[in-house]
Amino acid sequence: MGSAYKDDQEDWMTVCLKYLLFVFNFLFWMGGGAVLGVGIWTLIDKGDYLNLLASSTFAVSAYILILAGGLVMVTGFLGCCAVIREQRTCLSTYFSCLLLIFLIELVAGVLAYVYYQKLSEELKQHLTQTMTENYAQPGKDPITQAVDRLQQDFKCCGSNNSFDWRQSVYIRSPEAGSRLVPDSCCKTMTPSCGQRDHPSNIYRVEGGCITKLERFLADHLLIIGAVGIGVACLQVSATVLLSTNQHVAFFFPTALKLYPCPVQSSSH
Repeated sequence: MGSAYKDDQEDWMTVCLKYLLFVFNFLFWMGGGAVLGVGIWTLIDKGDYLNLLASSTFAVSAYILILAGGLVMVTGFLGCCAVIREQRTCLSTYFSCLLLIFLIELVAGVLAYVYYQKLSEELKQHLTQTMTENYAQPGKDPITQAVDRLQQDFKCCGSNNSFDWRQSVYIRSPEAGSRLVPDSCCKTMTPSCGQRDHPSNIYRVEGGCITKLERFLADHLLIIGAVGIGVACLQVSATVLLSTNQHVAFFFPTALKLYPCPVQSSSH
């Protein structure tokens, strides 16, 4: 009777552990979807602004999140299959993959926070130069489009103020057609509207476009860092908790004899 009770208790704990693993795995899968979504959102939502940055750290962080999120979703699906089929070896591989993904997400989060600290300095050093030297120049169409969108979206003109455009290569050239600022500075954007720089015609924002862009990118970096590190810590905590459980080491002892991974035919 004691042996039967012990077997029933082990069966009950095995079933509980199985469903616990399945729930955690589903949460991992959802977390992967969140990481993937944040990475894609970062690149799509005003992704033109990446052309105005001197370093590629912002974009790299987003691409790493997309990679990690995709891996989590694929690994999560495989993990669910392994739990359902009760394959211990496959689950061990699954936990190893989660640890690797954790490291990838952690790198993305750390990069985002490190770049967050340097963002203000980089914008102050490079944005004015990028806008004045590359706007409307041959082969610089991506930068031109990014500047136009930046000024229209954030209702600003110039990196610090509209007077920055007086040093612009474009404004000083005949192609400007007597414009004092690009047409994208205008409150109502029409051809040659930049010939008047009166406050009633163009945007005048304290701090210029640098302040607006810095705030926008900083918010995105905080989200990237929080999602990357947060989801990674959730994953590794649950993985360590389950991996150190004494029953994981002997996960489904009866079923493992029936469903080894990979499946091998028994010899007669």
